[in-house]
Amino acid sequence: MITGDLKSKIDRVWDAFWSGGISNPLEVIEQITYLLFIRRLDDVQTLAENKARRTGGPVEDPVYLPGQSHLRWSRFKDEHPEVMFRLVGEEVFPFLRDLRGEGSTYSDHMRDARFTIPTPALLSRVVDMIDDVPLDNRDTNGDLYEYLLSKIASAGVNGQFRTPRHIIELMVELMAPQPSDEICDPACGTAGFLVAASEYVREHHPSALTDAEQRRHFHRSMFHGYDFDSTMLRIGSMNMLLHGIEAPDISYRDSLSEDHSGDRDKYSLILANPPFAGSLDYSSTARNLQQVVKTKKTELLFLALFLRLLKPGGRAAVIVPDGVLFGSSKAHKELRRVLVEDQKLDAVVKLPSGVFKPYAGVSTAILFFTKTNSGGTDHVWFYDVRADGFSLDDKRSPVEANDLPDVAARWLERTGTERERARTEQSFTVPKADIVAQGYDLSINRYREIVHDDVEHRAPLDIIEDIERLNTEIADGLDELKAMLA
Repeated sequence: MITGDLKSKIDRVWDAFWSGGISNPLEVIEQITYLLFIRRLDDVQTLAENKARRTGGPVEDPVYLPGQSHLRWSRFKDEHPEVMFRLVGEEVFPFLRDLRGEGSTYSDHMRDARFTIPTPALLSRVVDMIDDVPLDNRDTNGDLYEYLLSKIASAGVNGQFRTPRHIIELMVELMAPQPSDEICDPACGTAGFLVAASEYVREHHPSALTDAEQRRHFHRSMFHGYDFDSTMLRIGSMNMLLHGIEAPDISYRDSLSEDHSGDRDKYSLILANPPFAGSLDYSSTARNLQQVVKTKKTELLFLALFLRLLKPGGRAAVIVPDGVLFGSSKAHKELRRVLVEDQKLDAVVKLPSGVFKPYAGVSTAILFFTKTNSGGTDHVWFYDVRADGFSLDDKRSPVEANDLPDVAARWLERTGTERERARTEQSFTVPKADIVAQGYDLSINRYREIVHDDVEHRAPLDIIEDIERLNTEIADGLDELKAMLA
């Protein structure tokens, strides 16, 4: 965690951005991202120069050519603020946009870099703050960036909002990435899932970084992330870089478009929180996705996409809105049927409705499934998470109640002792036959049994869920009616 003086300095710089007229948190992080990358370029050049001195040869693949040394971080950081401001705006950023020497996805994402820091004084403060960060310390600079990302406190366009880190870490722990995996997030945003997966592999499989072939795979072909927001791509790429991933595949892509419909059977693990109710260009949506589920709902199309992208035997952990679990439209029912009958649905973990506050109050769940193309669903494990360690209001303050460790422990017993638990418990398993009999409804309350003493009282949350179900069914019915009339 970022603590003490560095945390205070980041907070002061953040406040200075706001008072300077930059109130969009993504723009603040983007400007800091550019400066972090500029410092990284200087470090790369320094390493190349040190190697040249040791070997007596020329500098290999120099970032800066003769006459460009004044553009290096180590040179301009000590300039007077007015001089630095002019130099960075008029020369360093044009250099950044034309950069090809880094030879990685990072340089590609900097091609449209814009310098929007409004004053020399603010630039000087940001440069001082970044200069204090030991970029050779993966934990420190990774935590720095995570702290910056935690300040994104409003929902984005196209259904984007940041997935809480502790929810990401739970999903990664349950999926247990292996060194041989090829991991993808087709709606990667800030790359939180990919970063967490890389940290898991580092911790649980240290040999992945000592064996030469596995190390090459870890840095260059293990992690794949796609997004159609160029700002998110820059931020996500820098997040990966600062967590020690040299060359991940983070690239611009509208994952649902026809342009990428040829991608299939490529990845062994998908971790994602795809957009809910995101904007959709229906005419350019991949036809083979529409063949699975004919719908405009992005959450359903993304699930169809994940099934296409996974290799046979590949696993997925995906956050979905509750409507996916019980929606009554033809597309909802067909997708759930595919998961249960054609693939292997492993688990449904219901999350508290406040888990995404202050971004959104939407009720969500995590679907865990394995691509088999031949069925395999036997029992489906359900868990009703009631507390995640934080208050469920907009403040999201730490609290003692936390079911997530219990989720991780019981996940390991889902094919054992969990099958003996009654449906009155917080977690239990349901045979496939029962799910088929309920029309493939995947909401936990459809299968929960409630023990009453004398008088039957329904829990308020159950009443709210029934209301949400009714609203969803009405909305789905209207969508189908509109489609018929179109």
